[in-house]
Amino acid sequence: MRRYPLDSADRELITLGLEVLAKNFDDGVYNHTVGCALRCKSGKVYAGVNCDGNHGSCAEYITVGMAISAGEREFDTIVAVHDKHLNCVIPPCGNCRQMLFEYCPDIFVIVNDEKGRLIKVKARDLLPFAWEPVVVE
Repeated sequence: MRRYPLDSADRELITLGLEVLAKNFDDGVYNHTVGCALRCKSGKVYAGVNCDGNHGSCAEYITVGMAISAGEREFDTIVAVHDKHLNCVIPPCGNCRQMLFEYCPDIFVIVNDEKGRLIKVKARDLLPFAWEPVVVE
């Protein structure tokens, strides 16, 4: 798996994700406990939080959905955050990895490596043997 270094714009995404979480965190209720920031290839940035509940939705789903609803289709980098996690960065869950693989397999995802350093990897590398839609001709 190829690893990419972070730049100042990536660090700004982490900060933006933490800011949107701080504005919406539900202490004691825990409906909004993860923030997310997404930079599109257009340069526009979107930020969102998870919506927990019986059938909750992760912050990555919410944020990608916001961008798509605004007409974006090409994505550059995404990060999920919480201030109590290592480097404030949370890796995407399995469902989010699959969604990213299907919508934007070449998006950069900010994660911690095995030594606790922040790196970027491609979404496709986070989910080996991913399910892919079968095209029947």
